[in-house]
Amino acid sequence: MSTSTPEAVKKLVDNMQTDLRSLSMECKKKFPPVKEAAESGIVKIKTIAARNTGILAALKENSAEVVQPFLMGCGTKEPKITQLCLAAIQRLMTHEVVSEAAAGNIINMLWQLMENGLEELKLLQTVLVLLTTNTVAHDEALSKAIVVCFRLHFTKDNITNNTAAATVRQVVTVVFERMVAEDERHKGIIEQPPAVQGNSNRRSSSTLRPCAKDAYMLFQDLCQLVNADAPYWLAGMTEMTRTFGLELLESVLNDFPQVFLQHQEFSFLLKERVCPLVIKLFSPNIKFRQGSNATSSPAPVEKPYFPICMRLLRVVSVLIKHFYTLLVTECEIFLSLLVKFLDGDKPQWLRAVAVESIHRLCVQPNLLRSFCQSYDMKQHSTKVFRDIVNALGSFIQSLFIVPNVGNPAIVNTPAGAAGAGGPATAQSGPGAAGVSGGVTPQPAFEYRGTWIPIMTVTVQGNAKATYLEMLDKVEPPSIPEGYAMSVAFSCLLDLVRGITSMLEKELGQSAPQTSPDPAMVQKQSSEQSDKEPAFSIQGQNVQIISPSSESHQQVVAVGQPLTVQPQGTVVHLVWILGLKPGSGGALKPGRAVEGPSTVLTTAVMTDLPVIANILSRLFESSQHLDDVSLHHLINALCSLSMEAMDMAYGNNKEPSLFAVAKLLETGLVNMDRIEILWRPLTGHLLEVCQHPNSRMREWGAEAVTALIKSGLIYKHEPALSQNQRLQLLLLNPLKELSNIVHADIRQKQLECVLQILQSQGDSLGPGWPLVLGVIGAIRNDQGESLIRTAFQCLQLVVTDFLPTMPCTCLQIVVDVAGSFGLQNQELNISLTSIGLLWNISDHFFQRGETIENELDKEEAILEKQAKEKGVPLNRPFHPAPPFDCLWLCLYATLGELCVDPRPAVRKSAGQTLFSTITAHGTLLQQATWHTVVWKVLFHLLDRVRKSSTTADKEKIESGGGNILIHHSRDTAEKQWAETWVLTLAGVARIFNTRRYLLQSLGDFFKAWEVLLGHIQSAALSKNNEVSLAALKSFQEILQIVTPVKDSEKPDALSAVNMPILIDPVTASGPGRPLERTDSLGERLSRYNGAEQIPPPAEIEDSALWWSAWNAWYRIGTDSTKPPTSSAKLAFIPSQPFLTALIQIFPALYQHIKTGFSMDDLKKLGVILHGAVSVPISSDASPFILPSYTEAVLTSLQEAVLTSLDVLQKAICVGPESMQVMYPAIFDQLLLFVEFSCKPPQYGKLETKHVANAKYNQAEWVALNYVPFAEKSLEVVSDLYQKTACHKAVVSEKVLKKIIKTLRMPLSLKYACPSESTWKLAVSSLLKVLSIGLPVARQHASSGKFDTMWPELANAFEDFLFTKSTPPDNLSIQEFQKNEGIDVEVVQLISTEILPFANFIPKEFVGQIMAMLNKGSIHSQSSSFTEAEIDIRMREEFSKVCFETLLQFSFSNKVTTPQEGYISRMALSVLLKRSQDVLHRYVEDERLSGRCPLPRQQVTEIIFVLKAISTLMDSLKKTQPENEVQNVVHDLAEVKNNTNPTALQGSFSNTQVQQQQHRRA
Repeated sequence: MSTSTPEAVKKLVDNMQTDLRSLSMECKKKFPPVKEAAESGIVKIKTIAARNTGILAALKENSAEVVQPFLMGCGTKEPKITQLCLAAIQRLMTHEVVSEAAAGNIINMLWQLMENGLEELKLLQTVLVLLTTNTVAHDEALSKAIVVCFRLHFTKDNITNNTAAATVRQVVTVVFERMVAEDERHKGIIEQPPAVQGNSNRRSSSTLRPCAKDAYMLFQDLCQLVNADAPYWLAGMTEMTRTFGLELLESVLNDFPQVFLQHQEFSFLLKERVCPLVIKLFSPNIKFRQGSNATSSPAPVEKPYFPICMRLLRVVSVLIKHFYTLLVTECEIFLSLLVKFLDGDKPQWLRAVAVESIHRLCVQPNLLRSFCQSYDMKQHSTKVFRDIVNALGSFIQSLFIVPNVGNPAIVNTPAGAAGAGGPATAQSGPGAAGVSGGVTPQPAFEYRGTWIPIMTVTVQGNAKATYLEMLDKVEPPSIPEGYAMSVAFSCLLDLVRGITSMLEKELGQSAPQTSPDPAMVQKQSSEQSDKEPAFSIQGQNVQIISPSSESHQQVVAVGQPLTVQPQGTVVHLVWILGLKPGSGGALKPGRAVEGPSTVLTTAVMTDLPVIANILSRLFESSQHLDDVSLHHLINALCSLSMEAMDMAYGNNKEPSLFAVAKLLETGLVNMDRIEILWRPLTGHLLEVCQHPNSRMREWGAEAVTALIKSGLIYKHEPALSQNQRLQLLLLNPLKELSNIVHADIRQKQLECVLQILQSQGDSLGPGWPLVLGVIGAIRNDQGESLIRTAFQCLQLVVTDFLPTMPCTCLQIVVDVAGSFGLQNQELNISLTSIGLLWNISDHFFQRGETIENELDKEEAILEKQAKEKGVPLNRPFHPAPPFDCLWLCLYATLGELCVDPRPAVRKSAGQTLFSTITAHGTLLQQATWHTVVWKVLFHLLDRVRKSSTTADKEKIESGGGNILIHHSRDTAEKQWAETWVLTLAGVARIFNTRRYLLQSLGDFFKAWEVLLGHIQSAALSKNNEVSLAALKSFQEILQIVTPVKDSEKPDALSAVNMPILIDPVTASGPGRPLERTDSLGERLSRYNGAEQIPPPAEIEDSALWWSAWNAWYRIGTDSTKPPTSSAKLAFIPSQPFLTALIQIFPALYQHIKTGFSMDDLKKLGVILHGAVSVPISSDASPFILPSYTEAVLTSLQEAVLTSLDVLQKAICVGPESMQVMYPAIFDQLLLFVEFSCKPPQYGKLETKHVANAKYNQAEWVALNYVPFAEKSLEVVSDLYQKTACHKAVVSEKVLKKIIKTLRMPLSLKYACPSESTWKLAVSSLLKVLSIGLPVARQHASSGKFDTMWPELANAFEDFLFTKSTPPDNLSIQEFQKNEGIDVEVVQLISTEILPFANFIPKEFVGQIMAMLNKGSIHSQSSSFTEAEIDIRMREEFSKVCFETLLQFSFSNKVTTPQEGYISRMALSVLLKRSQDVLHRYVEDERLSGRCPLPRQQVTEIIFVLKAISTLMDSLKKTQPENEVQNVVHDLAEVKNNTNPTALQGSFSNTQVQQQQHRRA
């Protein structure tokens, strides 16, 4: 019943409404939106039915809305609802009321159901209905529907899988049926599609109509899937099996051959996709040998897989059957493969299926006829038909021979023997077949004792296969005995039958005409082929005929030529045969080009060497061509090469190297006239070397380098050594290669250089500059390996070829070695290249005369040429002689390396530079030294200083890899500091050892100033290492008194006892002594001119030394200047630096002492004072400071005192004029003495006492100045003893200054930082006074000592009556010792001062008397215990004071009124005081009543009474004179004013108290 009748339409509308109502009911509770959609759908359908006459068309138009409720119902995923909805949708599809949009929505819904695994069978049914009833699903929608079916084929449910497989097969058929129907509809319209280009682009389907396009995309994706590639169109595929894919391909090819034959796009797919795919999948079957040893092949061979192999053979059968005319070449390969599968070493099942496949062909006479026409009847073509017949015969025969698989006898059976079995078997065929119907025993063949039964396998003329139909089998079946033989036998029968029928038909049709004789045809074709080229190129595919034997003419290789246009026959042949260039340009069999359709048979593989030899001989014959023809050949090869280069651009495929190889071969065989073709040949090859394709440029480089090497080895006429132009011509391309940036080319170039050096190094001659240029053309962006190779070449040059190369090239060698030093890729190479520079310098030294002579000759020629041209001679360091210029280039190169960014390189280069100059500098002319000093040494110092001062202070964590860096080198600044140190020391050493030579230069003073400037800037740098090293260099240049004649006298500083801080420089370089042929002295005389006479023994150029003094003064002033702020970060010079600075002065002073003035001495004093004042950092203090208790001087303090010592000794022996400096020296020393009590302050810097410093914190520690001050004091007293009488010392009041300075420690006494200080001060004072007082008395009248006396009185006063109290822990013995010192002072007064009172100012004597008076009645300290009172009251001291007073008061020797006056004054003061004490005591005693008086007062009164008693004893001893009368009178006064009774009572009380105290 039609779906469009009114009844059917009405029924459809009713059914849809019913479906929607059911849907509404089902979704009422759970899915309200679906219910609403269903109800609105009912309204919609009613409206459509009411308003439209064409209800179906209207429904289709609105189908997207109509279908929507059902799609939503499917979305609920409820089984019942889903089934209802799918049934409704199928109904709509059946009536063809589904639009494209609705179909798309339906397919999307089906996809979701598939992904959720719902209603899979119903789903497949829906897809099938959709695609079979409509054509609305196209393109992406169609592909999605197909993918749904494919995905369901791979579920876990067998029923679903099988249903899906059937659905897929049906859907694929539907797609192609649609295309056929589309073609039918357009049959009348003639469309001329554009010719199919050789293009494998998958989008070439743009010319197809819609259904055809779908079919095209589907078929293309099936090919992709079988090839295990991702599909283009069937998006969303997750799984696929190759067997299923092959089945689908086969069904399409078998059912729709007209599609592929009519549409070029499909023909293209067949040729470009299906055939290569089949050949690829056959490869396991071709390679597999049953029973072969697995280890004999390099890789394991994949085993044939029965299901795939069998399906492939089915596909091949279809391809040959339907598309033979389209795929002539491919079918030839397939047929060859089929024949191969019959070999005895293949598995039995494979042979059986192959025989079945051949049988399918044998029953088609027309196909056999085509084989004969296309292959066997064509000369130089494979005889396919003959091979099939022979193979069947061999196959049958192999079954009868011993059934050992792979027997060599079977494999190697000649074709004739195999064929011989054919007729015999054929003759016995009909008889054997005839008896197969009865019950008689099974018929069989017997041959050589083997019996094989014949089985009924097929009806005559029909190929019914058994194993080709086993589509459900996975494992290969076991083949019953006789089956394969029987099928092969049937093949032969059907062949004969088919040929017979064809011949009969032909003869019947063409009875009047004579048939052509096959022999004639063959003859004609061979004659024709003689006129053609040996290799025919037809369109896109090339067939190559093996020339090996007449009996085996066959197609041996099939493949694509290089380009579509037929040209370059030999090139294409080489391309397809996969011949690769070998050494010398000869071609060798290589890996075949992996083209999509390239096949080389075994037969041609054996003939490849023969073909390659023929090709080589062809190009070798070019040596017989004349020059013009040779040029034509070269040009042709170059243009061919250009084409190959163009093709290889932007393409990673293997390029054609034929032209490059043959250019090389042509060049090599024409080496005798190489000049003619060299430029075009190498010019083109150099272009090839720049090609982006690595394989192509690699062979370009190979060709160039091979030609150069051969050209240099070839025995030219005349020889290369006489033909300089030719040699440079040959080497020039090698140099040109340096301009190419590709690393692989540079590698080839350098390997070539290495080989040239090893083989031709001795005979390079004028070619050396070129070769060295190549070696030196290195850049940092080239890799390590390139630089390493280049460096190997340089090492070879330096070790082996320096003596043989022209001396003019030596400078280039130096430059090249320098460039390797500067490269930053490989540190070891840089360091080794510096070693090479040392070796080069060694060579210059040993062959100096030879090199010099050669260079002078060359120089003369160059000067002459320059003069002729009227231009100046352009050469570095030109005015210098050429040999000296060579040395200067070497020095300049090393100088460059001395400022390399890498510390190791700088260090090595610096050591080498200075060692070289020291060891070999004698060879230089005197004038050249000027350049060495200014252009090399000072230039280097400037650069190093600049780099050091700007170096980064950032910390470097590690030195690359896991190397740890020491903290002294962990910043760039510290690393540069080391370089600065090394450089400065080196330059200073050269100035030292070569001073004799340098002084003869005109501007030595200027150079000296510059060097001192460098030393100064280094010394004042904020780096301790640099500054200290600068001073060591300063010391070194000052250590020479007499300049040394070279190194004959290593240490000339014997006049000054200075430590030598730098070892004397030896004249050999690092680690290797030089072999000297003559002494350095002789060389000096030779190179410096014999007329020079050595200077006198003592050269004292005072200007130099004063310049040094000024530099020293500037360094000292700047370095010891205290910081302005008190910041802890201020830079403070280190103690070793200051020590070294001060140690320089004595050596320097030896040279400037004659002009050393008072101003200079003051300058020195400032520096010495500043240096001593500098504190040290707390972290260094444990290493510099002695423990606080030790009285030890630091090195710096010793150096300061040594400097002053040197000065005072010089003044001592110097002229009178120098002695005015004594006071200044005293001033300086006295300043240092003050440090004992008042340590110096260094600017505003806060310093801590050493005992309080924390070593791990950044603090400054003040030194212990006591030992230094005491040592200075000793020096002062010693010096004063020597110089007390000098005019300057007297006039400058030195004694007063000494006393004034000593007054400070004397007055402090116990408060001094160190107890030893005041004791030393006292002893020094006594020592000085013992010398100074006589001098003072001597000059009493001059008044020069007037100011000294009050100072001395104050000093005595402050010391004897100090305000400081003794420490509590002072022992009684110590106290007594100290009292003894006080006594000494009083004794000095009594012996040295008072006896000479007439020479002493009266005021001074009065002060002394007052002091003695005070001392004689001095009371003890209030802190003493009772037991100590007697001792601690300094009774001895008081007694001595009193005795002295009395002694001088009653001296019989009073000669002057002044003396009497002194005595009277002293006595009156003494007695008056006694009277006061007694009077006060009596008053206090009366008031105190029964209470005892304070002990002090009692002690005092006892003392006074004792004093009076002593006075009275003294009076008795003296003669009574006027003065005595006065004293007696005064004593009576004292007695009268004091109540004797009270005094007596108190005195007795006091005695009682003291006795009680003693008992206690």
